Parts: sequence; C-alpha cells; structure tokens
Amino acid sequence: MRVTVCELPHEPAALESAWCDLCAHTARESSELVLLPELAMVEPLWETERFDLARWRAAEELCDGWLARLSELPVAYVVGTRPITIDGKLFNEGYLAFADGGVAPLRRKSLLPEEAGSWEARWFDRGDALFPPFSAGTMSFGLNICTELWALESYAEYARRGVQAILSPRATATSTMAKWLAAGVVAAVRSGAFSLSSNRVDPTGACGGMGWIISPDGQILSTTSCDVPFVTMDIDLDASTAARATYPRYVFR
Repeated sequence: MRVTVCELPHEPAALESAWCDLCAHTARESSELVLLPELAMVEPLWETERFDLARWRAAEELCDGWLARLSELPVAYVVGTRPITIDGKLFNEGYLAFADGGVAPLRRKSLLPEEAGSWEARWFDRGDALFPPFSAGTMSFGLNICTELWALESYAEYARRGVQAILSPRATATSTMAKWLAAGVVAAVRSGAFSLSSNRVDPTGACGGMGWIISPDGQILSTTSCDVPFVTMDIDLDASTAARATYPRYVFR
C-alpha cells in the first residue's frame, strides 16, 4: 500500500496553505492512504488547564467542516482523530474516512495525560481500553493515539492478530521527539508491523512535527521535517507477515 505521513499546523492561514500542498503531494505521489496528526485542524484545547464548553463546541464544529473536506485528498483512505460528543461524554475518537465522503468511527483514546501543557484528562473522557485491529482495503492496522504509543502490551496482541501497521496520530513537542521516535521503533519491532505516525506542528514547539514510517524490523525508512512536511512510500504488507516469524516476535508465541 502507498501511504503518506505528514506534519500539519492548526493556525487557519498556515493550515489552508499546507492543506493545498498536501492535496497536491498526494495526487502527485499517487497515495492510497493519508495519516493525519492527532486532532488535526482544531486548536490545541488541551494546552489550557480549565475546560471551556464553548471552545469544545467550536472545535467540534470546525472539525466537522474539515471532515467534509477530506475528499479533497485524492486517496482511498484517511485516518485521523476528532473531538466528538457521544451521550454527553467528550471523546478523542479515531476515524477512517473514505473517498466517497463516508466516515467510520474507530476506537476512542483511553490514555489521557494530565499535566501542564497537556490537560487531556480535563477535556476528554476515557475511551476504549482495548486495541482491536481495523482494515483499510487490504491493510490490517491498529490505532494507538499519541500517548498510547506507550501501551506496550498492545503490541503483543497486534502480533498475534496479524496487524500489518500501527497508525499513531500525535501532538508531541519538539523537545521530546527522540523518545517518541524510539517508541515508534519499539512498536514496530515488538509487533512485526510498520509504524506510521503524523504529528502536529506549531511555532511554539509545543507540537514539533516529525512524522515517520518505520519498517517491521525497526528501520526508520523516512521522516518528515519543516522542509519536507509530507512523505509518501510504498509499504510491502507481506513484510509484516515475514517479520512475525523472526526474532523477537517468535519467542513470544
């Protein structure tokens, strides 16, 4: 499958420009699937300690508008996350969008930080504790949203169930990029799956960009940067099947 990872700003003018560039890139590169950053397009509500219902509702409305625009990307699939209210609870929910404009819900983020600059537990309710596999065409994938990259126990289950890629939308800081990249390598090596991640980026460094594509054996195949904000590659899904038969995956059977 031909996949695209990216880094995107959220500020309206910068986002509109980056979006046009992403649409052009995916058309030129014949991408099949685009992974967007965590809660792409909306302001970083969680950086504020005090919850504000008016800002939450504005973020939902803005995201709904952008969901309607995802078909501008000339691809079969788009994966991202969105703020959504369900039965009075507020979630950070993964979604799989299709070329025809349809949007299917995936799992909801369950691991929520609560500290300065990342007050997610005050803005979101906890979602799904389980990490089931999903499908986009022929690709089986898991969704570990940002902090959930550290849910190491999920990787054994992915290996057991034959997941071929772990998709991780992020909102992580410039100062922590090395540790997040290390988590992506561990995710790939333990599960025998490709690790794909896209990140938000903003001028403050609170979100520092750097999306990645990592092979099932932990090789960093490509990363994004401020100069190269989009990366598209073919990933061989059969490589994941082969990797699960090799060390260290086979010792856990």
